[in-house]
Amino acid sequence: MRLYLGLFFLIALAGSVCAQDLEPVADRLAAQNALFDEQYESDLRNFPERATAFGDYRYNDKLHDNSLAAIAQRHETDRTFLSRLQAIATNGFADQDQLSHDLLVRVLQQRIADFDLKEYEMPINQQGGIHTNLADLPLAVPLDSVKHYEDYIARLHQIPRVLSETTEVLRAGMKDNLMPVRFLLEKLPVQCQGIIDADPFLIPTKRFPASISPEEQKRLTQQITDAIRTDVVPAYKSFATFLRTEYAPHGRTVLAVTSLPDGEKRYQNDIYARTTTHMTPDEIHQLGLREIERIQAEMTVIAKREGFADLASFRASLKTNPKYIPASAEQILDDFRHYIAQMEPKLPELFTLLPKSPVTVEAIPAFQSAAATHYVTGTPDGKRPGRVVVATSNFAERSLIDDEAIAYHEGVPGHHMQLSVQQQLTGLPKFRLHGLGFNAYIEGWALYAEQLGKEVGFYQDPVSDYGRLSSELFRAVRLVVDTGIHSKGWTRDQVVDFLRKSGAVDEPTIQSETDRYIAWPAQALSYKLGQLKSANSAIAPGKN
Repeated sequence: MRLYLGLFFLIALAGSVCAQDLEPVADRLAAQNALFDEQYESDLRNFPERATAFGDYRYNDKLHDNSLAAIAQRHETDRTFLSRLQAIATNGFADQDQLSHDLLVRVLQQRIADFDLKEYEMPINQQGGIHTNLADLPLAVPLDSVKHYEDYIARLHQIPRVLSETTEVLRAGMKDNLMPVRFLLEKLPVQCQGIIDADPFLIPTKRFPASISPEEQKRLTQQITDAIRTDVVPAYKSFATFLRTEYAPHGRTVLAVTSLPDGEKRYQNDIYARTTTHMTPDEIHQLGLREIERIQAEMTVIAKREGFADLASFRASLKTNPKYIPASAEQILDDFRHYIAQMEPKLPELFTLLPKSPVTVEAIPAFQSAAATHYVTGTPDGKRPGRVVVATSNFAERSLIDDEAIAYHEGVPGHHMQLSVQQQLTGLPKFRLHGLGFNAYIEGWALYAEQLGKEVGFYQDPVSDYGRLSSELFRAVRLVVDTGIHSKGWTRDQVVDFLRKSGAVDEPTIQSETDRYIAWPAQALSYKLGQLKSANSAIAPGKN
């Protein structure tokens, strides 16, 4: 009887699939597009800050629900959307429609894999987290009307809830032995105090548009000040106390993510999530060593052309050359502004589709000095520009040599170019107009974009061209040290020593990047692996 019932259900299922296969392409495509819209809207409701970043201000007065219950509910939503999407047969779909289908399936599958490994229980580290994200709100929200200021104030009042929910999540991680490294967690209370001291939440009171009357400015300033005093600061102090007295003391002491429960599976999931490849850690490690050898050979050619016997003596001369040592943090920022400005008029020589949004350059705040230079996407309408946020702490120990390459990477034709153009595309589902978490594509493109400067006549200074190669070398070194930490048991000192011997970056970068690779497994692999794919494809986003 059970055999007959099983055959009945199999036949019924096959009949259902065949029936759908016979449905007209237009009907199945309409169903898929409707599901795309529904899933996109669901994400915006669940993550109001993301909606704001996309220029959708319907949820501007809300912060996301970060409770364990909400995380579990979002997981069930992802599972449901994935099931519904996979039930749509794609036979006969055009290439872009098939690609959209495959992309969302991939995104949802990755979310589910991360949930199953309870990655959400480790949401914070010295690179960033809810504490630094909230501190960036004043620069990430629109502030051009009374309503927008009131939305901002409403969000300030919700900060205690969000930090309390995050504490709940972190306690779950403690219970499950899913803990970041202790010495890195000990930096977090200091960051929280830095945020309290800097008080970035007051920034909007210093930037009122002329359209808001003096009376309204006074009222809004008082409400912001009150919210900071009564809600924001006490919440940050409480969160910092929890981090210092309860959370950090339980941090793990082994650096490798493979020391955690399901460690090998966890690192392989990290690799796939960041690079979309199934390469093994050892394959990536060996590729990194080969790339280091190749790039250093190119650097040696420049060194000998400049009259030096070898690469080591050339590097030694650069370390003491005052031309390449910044005299101030502002000089580093000016360097980035100069290189981005000189590249912008050259973009039409490389692309047919250009970004409409402007891009600005600013320093990383002191309370977030552990972070690396990075890019923050602007809004599609250009009202909020893209932001290149630059590491300038300990400026006297830094170097200007690779500023040109990194300016192209973070600005144009790198991240600002690619992500702004993506937002301008037409004829695609809305979810494809924004970053989907495919780091290897985003970072691979930006690293590939660094060399495009040569195609339009830049890197005229041989040292600047050496800086370009140093930037590429740095990304190759990452393949070795990331896998070294998380697969081969390297110590922090081994990583620092390898980075120093590579000569790729300055000392402040060596220190902060080493901690970054410990805290963020496999993310650093995406740059070089993505660049190699981009270089092989040689497809520019504005040409495609």
